[in-house]
Amino acid sequence: MAIKESGEMYLEAIYVLSKKIDGLHAIDVGEYLGFSKPSVSRALSILKDKNLITVDKESHIFLTEEGGALAEKIFSRHVLIKDCLIRLGVSEQTAEDDACKIEHVLSDETYLAIKSLLENHK
Repeated sequence: MAIKESGEMYLEAIYVLSKKIDGLHAIDVGEYLGFSKPSVSRALSILKDKNLITVDKESHIFLTEEGGALAEKIFSRHVLIKDCLIRLGVSEQTAEDDACKIEHVLSDETYLAIKSLLENHK
């Protein structure tokens, strides 16, 4: 399923936050990303329509199986890219910022090549 960069950012945020917060709410996602309540509400509605998240009657947000798999993929790309950039000598903050941008445009082929390279040079 094709999803825009902003949707990927929300999925990744939900993934990260759900590891830390029981009973994740839209306000938590908004605070984490620094986005307004209307923006978060719209994005979550789109993710819900795409069956990537569910929201229960207490407004707790959960990743669906498909949403969780996609979020984990995005997050693993982020971690790998950040690690690669840090190994190249990039500062941690710059590596974090750049990984957030790169993770959304990196092809699977390039991701797997970088992953293989890093695994072979540990």
